[in-house]
Amino acid sequence: MTTPSPADFAGQHITVAGLGVSGISAARALAGLGAHVTVVDGGDSEKQQAAARELETEGITVRLGDGATLPAGTDLVVTSPGWKPDSPLFAAAAAAGVDVVGDVEIAWRLRGPDAAAWLGVTGTNGKTTTVRMLASILAAEGLHTTAVGNIGTPIIDVVLGQGKDGERPYDVLAVELSSYQLHWAPSLRAHSAAVLNLAPDHLDWHGSMQAYAADKGRIYEGNTVACVYNVADKATEDLVREADVEEGCRAIGFTLGTPGPSQLGVVEGILVDRAFVENRQQQAQELAEVSDIAPGSGTPAPHNIANALAAAALARAFGVRPAAVRDGLRAFHPEAHRIQHIADLDGVTYIDDSKATNTHATEASLAAYEHIVWIAGGLAKGATFDELVQKSAARLRGVVLIGADRALIREALARHAPDVPVVDLDRTDTGAMPEAVREATRLAEPGDTVLLAPACASMDMFVNYNKRGEAFADAVGELTARDH
Repeated sequence: MTTPSPADFAGQHITVAGLGVSGISAARALAGLGAHVTVVDGGDSEKQQAAARELETEGITVRLGDGATLPAGTDLVVTSPGWKPDSPLFAAAAAAGVDVVGDVEIAWRLRGPDAAAWLGVTGTNGKTTTVRMLASILAAEGLHTTAVGNIGTPIIDVVLGQGKDGERPYDVLAVELSSYQLHWAPSLRAHSAAVLNLAPDHLDWHGSMQAYAADKGRIYEGNTVACVYNVADKATEDLVREADVEEGCRAIGFTLGTPGPSQLGVVEGILVDRAFVENRQQQAQELAEVSDIAPGSGTPAPHNIANALAAAALARAFGVRPAAVRDGLRAFHPEAHRIQHIADLDGVTYIDDSKATNTHATEASLAAYEHIVWIAGGLAKGATFDELVQKSAARLRGVVLIGADRALIREALARHAPDVPVVDLDRTDTGAMPEAVREATRLAEPGDTVLLAPACASMDMFVNYNKRGEAFADAVGELTARDH
């Protein structure tokens, strides 16, 4: 495919699907390039109407509610990540012979001949943490970089803003990519990329685990230097084998164990590299200590050590020195609601992992602690919980269930952990969280961890997982204020 220039979009009639962050960003960017832009969205809330009015003042047409159909004369559809591939709008586009792409694809097409390299990260869990670790390592090397994509910063804004207002152009971008974004980015070709792990998620969108995995695997297509995979997750290595990469591109594994040649791993508390050394059969390069990962936050959970190894592998693929890996990991601080320590009270530790919205993330979270009172529940999104409960039963001191689909978890507990005490709170209002924390405290003993790792989405009770985590932290704070 010939890479378009910004001028190629001038005069085109482009329909943007979705009035969210990425949709608004794409609409403004394309209108700024001279395209005739129409934004369509099936919603019609007060917030969407306000956003529509603002865009219309910039010359962008917006159609809400029943008007979210394909406008006549559309040359290209640019979709927001959440729109399903079987949406009627896309069926209409296919019938009209109109391509559908995402904002990541548009950014890739517009990046220019001297653009920053892209280091891509995807996976079911850990993407944001890994991308932020990677950006911290790259910055420690002295490179001008930023974390973009699914992490919240629209990549199209960064690409089109390169070098403007005298700003130094980026040397390299740390790019978080969801399966949705990869589905709509057919020509993306990263310098190097990592798939952290694969577990069933978003199957209602993709239709099957096979389709979900295939979209994740797109991140490896055309890689030039390294395809980074998880040694403990064979499905990620299978995606590397299936990828069509540039000649000389290498498969690089990461493992929590002792690394083999062409791998990064851990030896006696040291992160070591046997991939980017002169003699990988006999040499290993020390990169950092495990204690360098988010120092001050306690012993890092195993999955965060894995995230650090993946970030280090991508950075090393870009030529970053070992010392920068260490310094970048030391400078990194995890975001809120990701294994976040909230308080210690009467010998009990309270941890907020509200970001654990699926079983795979929750399994990793539960594995980080020895004795747990688990707060779980919400919207299951089609998930089942038997395997999760089987693997974690021995760690459970007790369980407090909240949310719309809590019965699914309760039934799995009855089958696989019948002796574990369960408190089933028949509530789906936000006020359930203080009660859940009080019940968890009642079940906990000194040395235990009260862990919010819901294994479910939050929208049955909260606006998002952030609000759920904040409610947990507030409830712990109330407990502390009341009792001390």
